[in-house]
Amino acid sequence: MALNLAHQIGSLAGTQIAAEVTTGEQSSSATANVSGVRKVPLANLRCNAPGEALSPPILTPPLTPRSAENRPAMMSPSLSAACQAFGTLSPLETAEESSASVAWKEGGKKEEKKGVPVYVMMPLDSVTNGNTVNRKKAMNASLHALKSAGVEGIMIDVWWGLVEWEAPGAYNWGGYAELLEMAKKHGLKVQAVMSFHQCGGNVGDSCTIPLPKWVTGEIEKDPDLAYTDQWGRRNYEYLSLGCDTLPVLKGRTPVQCYADFMRAFRDNFKHLLGDTIVEIQVGMGPAGELRYPSYPEANGTWKFPGIGAFQCYDKYMLSSLKAAAEAAGKPEWGSTGPTDAGHYNNWPEDTPFFKKEGGGWNTPYGVKISVKVAGIHWHYGTRSHAPELTAGYYNTRYRDGYLPIAQMLARHGAVFNFTCIEMRDHEQPQDALCAPEKLVKQVALATGAAQVPLAGENALPRYDEYAHEQILRASSLNVDGSAVDREMCAFTYLRMNPSLFHPDNWRRFVAFVKKMNEGKGARRCWEEVEREAEQFVHVTQPFIQEAAVALMH
Repeated sequence: MALNLAHQIGSLAGTQIAAEVTTGEQSSSATANVSGVRKVPLANLRCNAPGEALSPPILTPPLTPRSAENRPAMMSPSLSAACQAFGTLSPLETAEESSASVAWKEGGKKEEKKGVPVYVMMPLDSVTNGNTVNRKKAMNASLHALKSAGVEGIMIDVWWGLVEWEAPGAYNWGGYAELLEMAKKHGLKVQAVMSFHQCGGNVGDSCTIPLPKWVTGEIEKDPDLAYTDQWGRRNYEYLSLGCDTLPVLKGRTPVQCYADFMRAFRDNFKHLLGDTIVEIQVGMGPAGELRYPSYPEANGTWKFPGIGAFQCYDKYMLSSLKAAAEAAGKPEWGSTGPTDAGHYNNWPEDTPFFKKEGGGWNTPYGVKISVKVAGIHWHYGTRSHAPELTAGYYNTRYRDGYLPIAQMLARHGAVFNFTCIEMRDHEQPQDALCAPEKLVKQVALATGAAQVPLAGENALPRYDEYAHEQILRASSLNVDGSAVDREMCAFTYLRMNPSLFHPDNWRRFVAFVKKMNEGKGARRCWEEVEREAEQFVHVTQPFIQEAAVALMH
């Protein structure tokens, strides 16, 4: 009786999800690789820099029930919006652009260069509430240090709650324009994250950035726009999937708001696309991940390794559930979500729904785009995999929940982006049957079978060689002995902060980047790379110290 994302989306779009692919095939975080983008017609939306008068925007009309009904069955609304925003191209003008079009359709041409390029996540508050670069001197010194270490580029969160804070369609790109130019000056590539979620309340959130105030105003009028658990607790991290295609935001649907935002970004930064900006990651859920907000840390609601709770009790999700149940010929299933699935901090065997024998989970109830998938590794050793189910992944001991997601991404030429790459099984609480290495192996096998590129991130900040070695091992994708030429397509490192520039941490990081860039075919030993890193750290010590000190103030 696991609820899954694909089924919810199918009912909302007026289409039925095929039975063989009912596994949460809904993207939470999508990435557009824009290296092959051609010239596009300018949109009608006005992009406002600081000091400009705000012009009334011309926004996309809401979807009618008929247009929603005609949407292709297996294209999720958010994924479709990302494809349209970054993939709606004008007629070809040159042979070069024709070649770029082929690269786009084929998901980008694979470079001959060996190794895994390393990107570093920027601080969440890199742009201030006033839309300026935060700690500009520190940022400049830090970018210089990263480039000198051989880092390929940086990842920047472009917050919906900062850019479109004041009013619908009134975009202020000021701080991001400055930050992107800084990255270009230092020769760094940029992964730009379209962050449509709230910052604050998740692991590693060091600041609070709410949704735009006009959006929160609509939520105050209609609280069911927020995800809701069975006890009536609302979660305001991200708008409920249940209202994605409904005109609930001043005449527009949430998906239309996201698409308009992305088009405005594309038009404002078209001169950097494919050169400096090489990837667009589109957030589609809490923390930008493919999941429901089933394990919220805010106010102590959930603590690791609790199983979490289903988030399907707002009126829009219940309406979606009702439609899905009727479409399946089981209207009696559509009245409510599970009521016997325990509480956030229960363990699987504490609950009737998730117990291994006779549990309800095992009954029939039920640019280039990439998706960020959460590494939910706790209770992975149980039969039900309860935390994955409450988050929307239909993955159990008897069902592979990640292969259908990988297959869906393969159809769109996308990248499967996965977390917890740095973790080892024995480092985690064994009583919770944590198995991050086994989970990463499952995902690697699924992406290999689907022939979809796999990228990775570390879930928690780690600066030790033990974690670096695990990332190197995981990124080589030697999971079945046959992936001779296969490696992760990229790895993004969490996160640039003062700790990264601590002398010992920086020395280890430089060696790690060198090893990643060399690829799994390299024959040099770790000690040799470490000696090179020592020499490099000594030479670059002055501006590394400058970066560390500046970031602390």
